Parts: sequence; C-alpha cells; structure tokens
Amino acid sequence: MSPVRTSHVADRDAALTTWWQGPLGRTLLAAESDLLAAAMEDVFGWELLQVGAWGGARELLSGSRTRHKSVIASGGLSAGADVVARASQLPVAADCIDAVLLPHTIEFAADPYSILREVYRVMVGEGQLVVLGFAPWSLWGLRARASRTGFPPGLRRVLSAHQVREWLVLLGFEVLREEGYLYRSPWSHREPGAGMSARMLRAGLTYPLPAGAYLLKARKRLYTGTPIRPRWREKPAVIGALVKPTTRQ
Repeated sequence: MSPVRTSHVADRDAALTTWWQGPLGRTLLAAESDLLAAAMEDVFGWELLQVGAWGGARELLSGSRTRHKSVIASGGLSAGADVVARASQLPVAADCIDAVLLPHTIEFAADPYSILREVYRVMVGEGQLVVLGFAPWSLWGLRARASRTGFPPGLRRVLSAHQVREWLVLLGFEVLREEGYLYRSPWSHREPGAGMSARMLRAGLTYPLPAGAYLLKARKRLYTGTPIRPRWREKPAVIGALVKPTTRQ
C-alpha cells in the first residue's frame, strides 16, 4: 500500500473513532448493543464471529449466548479485535462458525457481496447471520450520500434491506427477520441521557420519519440430498444372442 493510501486510511479510521466517541456515536452504539442483545437471544452454539470493528471495544457482543466470541477487524480499526484480516478473505476454515455478526461491515467495503459469500463459506449449516445497515431512504441514508467523506466517516455506500436480502437468498440464506431502528436525526448532537438509546429503537410521535437503519437476521440453509434408488429390473436369460423363451404352464 502506498504512503498516500496509508495516510488516507489512517485519517479515515481516526475520524470514525472520534465520531464513535461523540454523543451521537455513543448513543448509536448503546442502542445497537441493546438491539443485538434481544436479536441474539436464540443464537446459540460454540463460536460467534464479528466481522468488522464497530465501536471502541466489544460492546456489541455483550448479549451473545455463544461459548466463544471473536472479532476480525481490518486496517487500523483493530481495538478489541482478535485477528486483523480482510473481510473478504477470512482466515477461518469452512463450515465451522455458528453465528456471524456484520455491524455495517459491508457498507464500508469495496465489494460487499464478496464478504457475504465468504461469511456463507465459514458458517455451519443452520448457522445464523445478523446484518446491521443504514437505510438509504432515511435521514441517515440521505446524509451519508450527501457527504464526501461518508457518514459515519468512511462509509462507502448505503445498501437497502431489499438489496441485501436478495444477495442473501442468492447465496443460500433464509431471511428470518427484518427490523427497523434508529429513530433519531443524524444531525443531533445532544448528550445521551437516560433512556435515549431505547428511544432510538422505537418509532414514536416525536420522530414520525422512516427508520434510519435496519437489522436483518438470516439462517444458512442446509440442503440434504435425497438418494435416488436405482430401479432394478430382472434381466432375461440369454442363450447366445437369443432370449430364452418363457415356459408357459
């Protein structure tokens, strides 16, 4: 990587880290932690893998019920990560992860579909995937598209829930749940007060606009082949090149 490119990535990561530490970023992280704790109540197994760093630590995994929790991060955003690697080339064996969390990961990626394909590879059959994304036709999505540097900083694109659902189904996932959240303006700079994160998860009269983000929950479908039994036919006895005639009573 060239020095100019390295400097650009470092500046982007520093800007995103600063945003997480601000009032809006801290409130968003608290709300998403509560949202994921409820969404992953029925997610069990041995290993949960979070692909992509989001936040300053591992707060998104606090509500998980899996035995082990690991974070794979890329670039300089490696706080709290166990491994630093490309999200599209995970250093993980196939069919060994019970659950995967993608917290806005594909929105920061150059090739979102390649990450979903790699996640499918490493997951076990019937494993569960949770994706967080910003809604394009919301105030958050509009601000992200209007910003030159992305919003939050470094965001490359906003992908609709419909688009992500289509990709998941194409890969072989079954979408189990879709839920909207983030009912707060992206221009708000108030300090988070008591109950602020909970209000971001529920629509109300104070914020009648569409949800600013969505959660998708999917399951890797396990296809089992049904064996086709050969249909045996009794072969006629052959004498030379002629069929032996049947004896009639």
